Amino acid sequence: MPDLSGKSAIVTGCASGIGAATVRRLVADGAKVLGTDINAAAGKALCDEVGAHFTAQDVSDRAQWDEVVAKALGALGSLNILVNNAGIVSGSSIGEVDDDTWDRVLAVNLSGTMAGCRAAIPVMAQSGGGAIINIASTTAMAPLPTDVGYSASKGAVRVMSKSIATWCAQQGNGIRCNTVIPGATETGILSAAEQATPGLKAAVAATSPMNRLADPAETAAAIAFLASDECPFMTGAEMLVDGGALSIHPGF
Repeated sequence: MPDLSGKSAIVTGCASGIGAATVRRLVADGAKVLGTDINAAAGKALCDEVGAHFTAQDVSDRAQWDEVVAKALGALGSLNILVNNAGIVSGSSIGEVDDDTWDRVLAVNLSGTMAGCRAAIPVMAQSGGGAIINIASTTAMAPLPTDVGYSASKGAVRVMSKSIATWCAQQGNGIRCNTVIPGATETGILSAAEQATPGLKAAVAATSPMNRLADPAETAAAIAFLASDECPFMTGAEMLVDGGALSIHPGF
């Protein structure tokens, strides 16, 4: 297991799914963690359970980001790790999507991730550097025709992370920025979709040669590795946790 002792992290979207699993994993690996989520009750319950700090946050509200980073410094003493995990889906094709849905998905998934990086980088640099891990999706490389907003936002996160990584490297600030690309994962969003479309989980699982959904803890393990000092020469990289799905559906 990576040793994250002495490191401090912010994890967004911590109330469920990959975010909750990431908070659990980083704490287990020795990090001090501030979890954030728009669902304050569930987020706080998770953080209280594992011994992490919590603050309510809508990542799309860019003004909140400076406050969140300040709270992290106050509670944790430093900031070495940022996991931009919060995200939403639209479920709308280009033939269906409305302006409000499009704007909200990009505000959360893309602008929220950008604002988090922008607010955290100066503080992380002062803390001696660290790691940013942005959560994209296989739709960043093989977009869904049924969800234009989600596909667009995750594709943009993938490319933006490379821009951030190269800029930080050129600045010499000791900050690495990498992307984790999860495949189909057993999350609350997918469970809700299964209720509306019975059989969806099985169909999604079948997109992977492993013929199953990922456990959120499996993605959290990849995040913990990228957050650690075990990969000091990895930046601007993409780590696939997709059960081989993109090996047979490579997209573009």
